[in-house]
Amino acid sequence: MTVAAATNSIGERHENRKTAIAVRVADVQKIAEDIYSYELAADGLPAFTAGSHIDLYLPNGLIRQYSLCNDPAERHRYVIAVQREQEGRGGSIYIHENLHAGCELSISAPRNHFPLERSARRFTFIAGGIGVTPLAAMVKTCLREQADFHLHYCVRSRARAAFMETLLPLAAKGRVSLYFDDEGGRPDWAEILKHPGEGEHVYYCGPSGFLDIVGAASAHWPAGHVHFERFSAGSPSSTEAPGEADEPFDVRLAQSGETYTVGADETIVEVLERNGVHVDVSCEEGYCGTCMTRYVGGVPEHRDSVLDDANRKNYVMVCCARAKQGPLVLDI
Repeated sequence: MTVAAATNSIGERHENRKTAIAVRVADVQKIAEDIYSYELAADGLPAFTAGSHIDLYLPNGLIRQYSLCNDPAERHRYVIAVQREQEGRGGSIYIHENLHAGCELSISAPRNHFPLERSARRFTFIAGGIGVTPLAAMVKTCLREQADFHLHYCVRSRARAAFMETLLPLAAKGRVSLYFDDEGGRPDWAEILKHPGEGEHVYYCGPSGFLDIVGAASAHWPAGHVHFERFSAGSPSSTEAPGEADEPFDVRLAQSGETYTVGADETIVEVLERNGVHVDVSCEEGYCGTCMTRYVGGVPEHRDSVLDDANRKNYVMVCCARAKQGPLVLDI
């Protein structure tokens, strides 16, 4: 049995990403230590697919991305789960301390860089910590579509494990394996991923170091059968590595013809903002997709961990990209 994948192209998501949607926080629940779920409700919410995420436009000016973790069949709500990151960049702390039932805020339409493969015969899901959030929607989709799957979920302790009401019954049926650090849970990824099944696809998400380990263990899998999503910047191997020293380059705006020089120690976003051109940006490290911008000239040096080879022919992440051959002409 196959499952539904994203139907919109990345380009369509790009063109629609700035259309803000007004939502109300309908419910807030503690689902694990330092993790709360937030139900966002509105009439006529756009449909989404498993693996999708949204931008939250927070009242304090921050923009943060969170995966949708409810069943995509639900059209009346989006559910996100937010882990408080004490050493983070402030977004999760703000959400935990300020968002409560009844709050109103704006979000983007869902977009999906991490869709389920329609042709897959079996799914192996691997989650590290809060990386379980996009996989939770995938599990719900597989259950509804009667697709074959197994989830491996690694977390520091039972107290910090999210979605246990759903996952424990599935673990009892042999469809979920749980690993807790404080109980000696240490999966052997090389053994688990040793023999890819026919038509099997692996999806994994979690901290950067965790992804590197799982990525190495699945390196021998067939091309196109391994999929991952990062919640933080990847290692240099996941992007086009920068040279020994960055060089200045020019960036041109196609619509106005204005040309600006991006210094060796500057980003495109910084130069645009300094010249009064606003671009939505969040992670500033090339993994969230918020600043994705179409380019129509020049040869970019991509340093993101989101775009695939096909999409790099048309888009750049202006928070981190530079130019191999300029000027880099942006469609703004």
